[in-house]
Amino acid sequence: MRPETLDHVALWVADRDSIADVLTSRTDMRVIERTDRFTLLGADARRFKLTLFDEVGPRQQGALKDVTLRVNDGEQASHDVGEGLTVNVVPAPTEVDYDLDHVALYSSDPEATAREYLSLGFNEAEPRDGVPRVELGGAYLEFHAGDPTEPELPLLNHLAVLVDRADDAKELPAEVADVVDAPNTYAVFVWGPERVKIEYVEHKPTFSLV
Repeated sequence: MRPETLDHVALWVADRDSIADVLTSRTDMRVIERTDRFTLLGADARRFKLTLFDEVGPRQQGALKDVTLRVNDGEQASHDVGEGLTVNVVPAPTEVDYDLDHVALYSSDPEATAREYLSLGFNEAEPRDGVPRVELGGAYLEFHAGDPTEPELPLLNHLAVLVDRADDAKELPAEVADVVDAPNTYAVFVWGPERVKIEYVEHKPTFSLV
């Protein structure tokens, strides 16, 4: 199994419409899909996305520090979009504006956590400003010193990586949490380091988000 990209970050939030309004007004992200259960946000349906699932609040920070997007032309910015979610923007070369630069997670042992992610299909990467990280498809997971303990009402639902064959994730050195066969996708969820849930998702031929 060769994971291709960090496909999306899924969050539990109490007011997804408010967060969507902030992001679509301050960035070029748009609402790709809205259902009774979730809102899907992104600049391109086949690139990085945020998935906002309805849940009771207020949510608590937990393992997620922040999400950083990149733009070709623009100024560095930090947006507090509510419920503990911070979305940063940095100028950097990118094929699609507002694609993912990195997701920052808290870890009790950042270097050890980065090594564990290598066994789950992520690629080794040089640290940034001394912060350990791993890479997929030109985007990164960063591991910052902090308390990743899952609170009672965590903000982070899961991280998702795009793969060509999701069933191969069952052979990873990680506990399988769930298997979901949806109309357009098939996914295997595993428990990653420090109980961060990771989705290995493949797109079916019917996948048709635009």
